[in-house]
Amino acid sequence: MDPDVRLDLIARYRDGHRVVEDALQGITPDELDAQSTPGEWSARQVVHHLADSEMTSAIRLRRLIAENDPQIDGYDEEGFAERLHYDRPIEASLDALGASRATTTEILERLSEDEWSRAGSHSEIGPYGVETWLEIYASHAHDHAEQIRRARGTRS
Repeated sequence: MDPDVRLDLIARYRDGHRVVEDALQGITPDELDAQSTPGEWSARQVVHHLADSEMTSAIRLRRLIAENDPQIDGYDEEGFAERLHYDRPIEASLDALGASRATTTEILERLSEDEWSRAGSHSEIGPYGVETWLEIYASHAHDHAEQIRRARGTRS
């Protein structure tokens, strides 16, 4: 991966927490639980998903860097949403998202070229490296911030 592309992706990853908070700015209780279409997650559910996903992804990255050829397992996002009480308040999940992004960004900014080339295997997508990880998660929060705006009926 080109180093400038990598720096742009790191910056986008770092900015993900802010983008989500911006999408939630001024949200009402009704908007927090509204769905843009039946079956799509509400803003509340998206925030909890982001926290769970972020904590999971942070461990994935650490394993890719610290372990030799780790097996990275997928997880059941819908199962998490159904069983982990996604009806609870969002503040702690927002904090978890922010803290995980901050600590992970610190790691990303320090990686050597050798560390950027480390990889393992993902149970759902096969070969899975640090750069692939960054490509996926750099946009993850941004994509879900847009989902929050859709659920609220607002635009970015």
